[in-house]
Amino acid sequence: MGQGDASSTLIRADYPQPLWVQAVELISHEIESGALKPGMRLPPERELCLQLGISRVTLRKALNELVGHGALRPSHGRGWYVAGASGATQARDWPNNLESFTETAARMGLPASSIVLRAEVRSATLDESELLVVAPGTPLFVLDRVRLLGGVPIAVDSTRVPEAVVPGAADVDFAHGSIYERLEQSGLVLAHADSTIEAKAADDELAGHLEVEPGSPVLVMTQLVFDPADRPVLSSVIRYSGDRYRLRTQFSRTAPRR
Repeated sequence: MGQGDASSTLIRADYPQPLWVQAVELISHEIESGALKPGMRLPPERELCLQLGISRVTLRKALNELVGHGALRPSHGRGWYVAGASGATQARDWPNNLESFTETAARMGLPASSIVLRAEVRSATLDESELLVVAPGTPLFVLDRVRLLGGVPIAVDSTRVPEAVVPGAADVDFAHGSIYERLEQSGLVLAHADSTIEAKAADDELAGHLEVEPGSPVLVMTQLVFDPADRPVLSSVIRYSGDRYRLRTQFSRTAPRR
C-alpha cells in the first residue's frame, strides 16, 4: 500500500463483510506484516480511495476505527500515521546524564536524523552574549533542527555556540552530524549542563514541525553546557513532543538534621 500496488483487488463489494471492515483488516494486515512501519505516514486519502476502490466516507470510517484500536494516529492537515505499540512515537526514557541526541538514539538502538532548518553564523544578541559570557556581536554558530527517531519527529532543537570553538561548523552537514561530536573534535571537553524543563503549548509553526495539533503539550528543555573550567560553551532550547519524551532521573534523600 502506498507503492501503487493492486490492493484494490482485495476489497470486494460482493463479500458479506462491509467495505470499511475489509479496509480495516487490510490496513491492519499491512501493519502487522511490517509493510507499514511505526511512524510511517499513509498515502493521501484520495490515493488510498483509488487503491482500495472505496469512497472517502468508507475510508474515514476504517481509519477512525484503526485510531480507536491504537493502530493509527491522525495529524491534522498532514494525514494518518502508523502508531505501533513498539514504534518510535512512544514516549522514550531520556537519560539524566549529559549526552547528545545522536548518542542517546544510538544507545537505544534507534536511527537518528535531522531536518536542518537553519545553520549559519550571525552576531550574538545581548541576551545570547550574556548567557554565553561573550561580547555582544560575537559571531555565533546558529543551528536549528527537527530531530527525528526512525523518521518520526521527536523535537525541535535550537543551538547556539560561539563560532570560535567550532570553526567551519557552517559547512558541516548536520542532517546526520552531531554538534557535540564536532565540539569534541575541536578539543573541547563537555563537563556538565544546567537544565530546566517546563510544559508549554505548541504554536502553529512548532506543531507543523512536530506533526502534532497546534496547542498540543510540549516539554521545553533549556540547557547551558559548560566545560571543566565552568565556562559556558553551548546553549540550546529543545522542544519535545509531549507524548514522545520522558525524562528519567533519580532522587536521593539525605539524613535529616536532628
